[in-house]
Amino acid sequence: MSNLPEISETGLTADEVDARIAAGAVNRVKSSTSRSVGDIVRANVFTLFNGIILAAMVMVLATGSWKDAVFGFVIIINTGIGIVTELRAKHTLDRLSILVASDYLVRREGRDVEVPHDGIVMDDLLWIRSGEQVPADADVVASWGLELDESMLTGESRTVRKKEGDDVYSGSTAVSGMALVKVSAVGAQSYAATLTAKAKVYRKTVSDLNKGINTILKFMTFLVVPLCVLLILSQIRTVGGWSVAIATGQWRQAVVSAVAGVVGMIPEGLVLLTSLNFAVAAMRLARHDTLVQELESVETLARVDCLNLDKTGTITDGGIAFDRIVMLGESGGRQSAAEHEILQALYDLANEEQPNGTGKAVLAGLGERGYGAGAIAVRVPFSSARKWSAIVRADSASGPANGRGRVPKRGTVWYMGAPEVILSAIDGDHADVIDQVNAYAKAGDRVLLIARADFPDDAPVHADEGRQPQTYSDRFVDSPFLSQVTTPVALVLCSERIRPDAERTLAWFREQGVRCRIISGDNPVTVGAIARKVRLTGDREPSYMDARELPDDVNELGRILEDVDVIGRVLPDQKKLIVDALHARDYTVAMTGDGVNDALAIKEADLGIAMGNAAPATKAVAQVVLVDSKFSHLPDVVARGRQVMANMERVAGLFLVKTVYSALISLGVVLTQIPYPYLPRHITYIGALTIGMPAFILALAPNTRRYIPGFLGRVVRFALPGGIATALSVLIAAWTLPGIMGWNIFASTADLARLRATEAIILFVMGVFVLARVARPLNGWRGALVAVFASAGVIGMLIPFVSRFFALIIPTGSTLVATLIALAGSAVIFAVCLFAVPALTHTMLDRRLHR
Repeated sequence: MSNLPEISETGLTADEVDARIAAGAVNRVKSSTSRSVGDIVRANVFTLFNGIILAAMVMVLATGSWKDAVFGFVIIINTGIGIVTELRAKHTLDRLSILVASDYLVRREGRDVEVPHDGIVMDDLLWIRSGEQVPADADVVASWGLELDESMLTGESRTVRKKEGDDVYSGSTAVSGMALVKVSAVGAQSYAATLTAKAKVYRKTVSDLNKGINTILKFMTFLVVPLCVLLILSQIRTVGGWSVAIATGQWRQAVVSAVAGVVGMIPEGLVLLTSLNFAVAAMRLARHDTLVQELESVETLARVDCLNLDKTGTITDGGIAFDRIVMLGESGGRQSAAEHEILQALYDLANEEQPNGTGKAVLAGLGERGYGAGAIAVRVPFSSARKWSAIVRADSASGPANGRGRVPKRGTVWYMGAPEVILSAIDGDHADVIDQVNAYAKAGDRVLLIARADFPDDAPVHADEGRQPQTYSDRFVDSPFLSQVTTPVALVLCSERIRPDAERTLAWFREQGVRCRIISGDNPVTVGAIARKVRLTGDREPSYMDARELPDDVNELGRILEDVDVIGRVLPDQKKLIVDALHARDYTVAMTGDGVNDALAIKEADLGIAMGNAAPATKAVAQVVLVDSKFSHLPDVVARGRQVMANMERVAGLFLVKTVYSALISLGVVLTQIPYPYLPRHITYIGALTIGMPAFILALAPNTRRYIPGFLGRVVRFALPGGIATALSVLIAAWTLPGIMGWNIFASTADLARLRATEAIILFVMGVFVLARVARPLNGWRGALVAVFASAGVIGMLIPFVSRFFALIIPTGSTLVATLIALAGSAVIFAVCLFAVPALTHTMLDRRLHR
């Protein structure tokens, strides 16, 4: 603490600190880094699907037939997958968001004392030193070259010099210098806290897949209750009415039969497979340092057609790189210094005690070329008021000691700073240099000017009346100035470090038809130049505009955005407005970012993507976090989402076929008052072999097809032919086989068991037909897949334990003949429906369109 400047302020007393703590004016804020455990559990447990399946399972268990209730385990599996996967994501995110518990130096009762982050109170005098994050909003009391990085709050990547009276905001970081500040807002009242408060409310990701499934479930909810009642009534009648059913206990079988129809209509396997695939995709992405916080966001990845990129932290890594110097040749009739001499001077100019970001970039770049600290006589550090720094290099023996160093008898002054400031203070016409500076700035470079002034041995500069003649060197050291005889010799070009993978990643998105835009708080000209370097728009010149020119009307803004690739000077609220405008034009929007200023837009986007080094509040509202902050992971993220959705659409037809035929069979049973033709356990066995397990394998196959909205309509059109064919096959067999075989299915339990076993075989074969249709083309592993599961179904019937548990009977004798005839008829029905139903569907749609 001894190196702190001497100050007269004493700060708060102990009593004043205690009073503020008692009043709650302490720098403490409740911050949630991610969803709570309770939120995750509730979101996965209390679903419409779980409610329907649980009610059906309770009904079956009430009858005592626990074997027919095994379908209920899908609730536990499905819910467990969702909870475990999202809890793992929460654990990872919380670990990422843990900040180093830093202590800060405050001035109290005339002494400097260290206090923790939440020990700072309102009106505290706080020291902000280089490398520290500002813990609370404050006003600058005194500054010693404090320079802040406020990009997390504003999106502006350039550092900001602070002077007395300026505001500093929590969340910004001191990159050089130091300052004494007076705390003006703490805790929830600070700028960063108020900005992120709007993003606190949790918003569930909208999933087209889950939305389609929920549409089916809602429809089934209205259908299931009355149909279940009708099924129970019809099954009671088949055993002789209520009195007989209650007296004999056959009401239990009536309930089980009714549930068989109800459960078949619920695509529980599709819900489970969706969760499994989302979880597998999340785990695969996690191996590539990509954290998926919500499983549904995997699907959103497939639908993204518009990607808004934050420049700093996404396209660039936030750092500055030294590119080169540009020699200015002759200026003012004097030959410029050799390049080596200028580069050495540049190194020494940047080599301050606490260099800023640009200075560090210069030192790093020249250090790689072998440059090191040279001998200098005097240093004038950079000042935000002057906009330049200087060094004096001696050409002869030094004179007497001075506060800034030893004054040389003769030497050279080297200047480095803002070109417009230095050029305006020296003689000559420098229009050509200014043109060069503007051209490089427009190309996205940060431009500094190096100039030099030589002074002879003790040459007098002026002799004011009543004063002794003053030499050049004396005057410069006493009051640093720009000499009119200074000569500009070179331009220093620095630029933001562009991520090496940025151009390749953007090219991938262009090929995939995803429109990318860069939205930044920086100057639009600078951002446009960076967009040009990374070929944001390919061979086309990217168009850019200033956000201050954007309209507030969402529809008008959306129209303008169609022709804009880069937007600069964007405020946090404008980023959200841009997302809203793109939504209004039916885009599926993804938004990347790392700062607090990005949180609102990330939350509003269909898919929020935060960098691993992002602010905790930003990571909390994002659905996807790139843990290692690598932009190059995004293609993997999108490709994985597309694989899941393209394959899920392929296999969803398998599950909806079951929904269609279960609904039609239930309706046929109610209308014709026959016993239900199969048991819930039959559906469990057949569904696992012809739908569930094959679908999971098919869903993991490679597939990069871009997802197109309209999932539910396409799947329903696919499911209708197979569902109708299966329902007709089962119902025709149930209506005709008892008469042909002489079975009394109303009075004989054994005959009813034979019919149900035969119907189970018909269901299984029809399931294999549908699986073969979904798995096309059947060459290679897809054909083998169908063959393996078809064989597994037959082999399972031959295993005594399996056949007893699932009530499966291998037909023999005349029953076998009848079963083979029924299967042949089923194959014909399937072929007819496969061609007739789609044609009929298209005809009906055409008629509706022409009305």
